[in-house]
This record gives sequence, C-alpha cells and structure tokens, in this order.
Amino acid sequence: MTDDLDAKEQKHVRTALLFLRRQVGAWAPIAKVLRYEPESLGKVATGRRTVTPTLAVRVARFAGVGIDALLDGSYVPGACPRCGHRPD
Repeated sequence: MTDDLDAKEQKHVRTALLFLRRQVGAWAPIAKVLRYEPESLGKVATGRRTVTPTLAVRVARFAGVGIDALLDGSYVPGACPRCGHRPD
C-alpha cells in the first residue's frame, strides 16, 4: 500500500464507514474501536477530511475484511456512497 490512497480507494473506505455506521447505529462505538473522535470520523466519512492509510487498515480490521476488499470496494458492493445503505 502506498502512502496515499487514491480518490477511488478513499471513496470505498468512506462508503464502508457509512455502511458500518448504519449497522452499528452511531459513530461513537466505531470511533472508540478505531481510536478516533466521533466528530473526526464523521468528517472523514463525509469527505471533509482525508482517509489515511492507517484509518483504512483499522476499518478493514474492524470490519473483518482484507485491506484489498476494502480498498477495491468489494466489501460493500452496491452500498450508497452517501449514506451506506446497501440494497437487499
């Protein structure tokens, strides 16, 4: 993995964060596990802050998926990049 994530990889991590938030119900429990402030995590998820490689690795571990599945979008295929909703 390079030092920076490209725009597509960042989009996939953001979508995964939104999907996880939808599953858990709030930012606070996710932020605690990922060792981020809930407000900061929300800013990352909405694109107001950059997704770091460190955060991507933590999200992959939390979700129980490989980093490749997270970065290529195969972790939550079809999930809405704005809200994380995944069609049934």
